[in-house]
Amino acid sequence: MVERARRARGVDVVAVATDDPRIAAAAERAGAVAIMTGPAATGTDRVAEAARKLLPAPEIVVNLQGDEPLIEPAAIETLLAAMAEGGAEMATLARPLDPGEAERPQVVKVVTDLTGHALYFSRAVIPHRREGGVSALCRAHVGIYAFTAAFLERFAKLAPGRLEGEEALEQLRALEHGVRIRVAETAYRGFGIDTLEDLERARALLAARRH
Repeated sequence: MVERARRARGVDVVAVATDDPRIAAAAERAGAVAIMTGPAATGTDRVAEAARKLLPAPEIVVNLQGDEPLIEPAAIETLLAAMAEGGAEMATLARPLDPGEAERPQVVKVVTDLTGHALYFSRAVIPHRREGGVSALCRAHVGIYAFTAAFLERFAKLAPGRLEGEEALEQLRALEHGVRIRVAETAYRGFGIDTLEDLERARALLAARRH
C-alpha cells in the first residue's frame, strides 16, 4: 500500500502512523516515514497527531486506512482533485455498488446532494425505494479521506456524534457538526478488509496481478 501511495501524483510524503514499533519498522522498509503515536480513540485522531509531527507542516492530509491495501494511485489523485474544487475542507470517494454488496453492512453506502456533497452515510441501503430494489442513487463509499490540515485539527477535537455512535461511522461526526464532505466518483473497485473472507479475496487478487 505504501508503494501505491507513493506513485500517486501530488503526494509529497507518505507516512505511516502507528503505535506498534513492528509496523513502524515495516513502514520504513517500504519507504514510508514512520510516525509513532499514542493510543487513539479513532483513526482520525491518530492521523491528526501524526500530521502535527510532520515537517514541513502539510496543507492537505490524506487518511489512507490500512484496510485498503488494493488502493490505486489514480483514486488518491481523484481525491486530491476533489479537495481543489470549491475550497473543500474534507473529501472522500464513492463508486457504484457491486452485486451482493447492498445487503452487506461492511460495505458503507453514501448518498449525495446535487452538488456532490454527502447527505448521509449508512451501513443500510439508502435511499429506501418504495417500489423495491436498490436505487441507483445508492453508492458504495470508499474509505479514504482527505482533509485540510486546519480542519483535521478541528475534527479531531469535535465531540463524537449521536449518529456516529449508532452507525459506528466516524465521518458522520463531520455531518452532524454541519461540515460538508465532498464526494468524488472513482473507478477504483477495491474493497476494505473487514473479514477473513475479504482477506482471502484480497490475497487472491494480489497473487493474480503478480502473474
